[in-house]
Amino acid sequence: MEKGTTLLVVDDDVNLSSALRIYLERQGYNILCAHDARAGLQFLYERRPDLVILDIMMPNMDGWEACRRIRELTSVPIIMLTARGQEEDKVTGLKLGADDYMVKPFSMRELAERVKAVLRRAAQPNQPDDGEQYSDSDLLIDIASRTVVHRDEPVDLTSTEMRFLAYLVRHANRVVTHEQLLHHVWGKEYVGETEYTKLFVWRLRQKIENDPQVPQRIVTERGVGYRFVTE
Repeated sequence: MEKGTTLLVVDDDVNLSSALRIYLERQGYNILCAHDARAGLQFLYERRPDLVILDIMMPNMDGWEACRRIRELTSVPIIMLTARGQEEDKVTGLKLGADDYMVKPFSMRELAERVKAVLRRAAQPNQPDDGEQYSDSDLLIDIASRTVVHRDEPVDLTSTEMRFLAYLVRHANRVVTHEQLLHHVWGKEYVGETEYTKLFVWRLRQKIENDPQVPQRIVTERGVGYRFVTE
């Protein structure tokens, strides 16, 4: 990892936070720990960490609300943690803007691998080609400058959302499979986890479709994947 990479751990479990600090510092990261969401948001504002590890079940302000507030401030990568195993928790976290999700109990090694993968995606620039731009009457996508404008309003995308959209645009009017998207956007560790592609398509549709319920740009090829349709 890049020297000086800072991770913010927000979890009211003091023992787990301490264990995470010890393990991740041994991996070369700088670790900040907050034991409630409000303190975590203060750290986020003051210290600008490179990634947030965010627990869901916390008193006063839970991880869902904290995730919403973080996304209002920044596109910093977020990995959510929860003791629950229900699929709906994963869906909620990813819809709110999280980049990844882990269910407790988890191995420290697995978390470290997920941290590395998320940071890698965030750090990888989109490699521009000549003319890598799409525009129509309502939408402008400039991959080289990471600029997206919908109906004359700038669109904020996380690094993963931008990589996802860029891959679709580069393959405009062609079907791309879930496996292709997972491999090229998330990495080989995620192949098979198709809920990621489904939920990131949902997120993108909220931001670039005129009517997200009747998508015209990112259309579903049922059972296969998606296609970005040019006007």
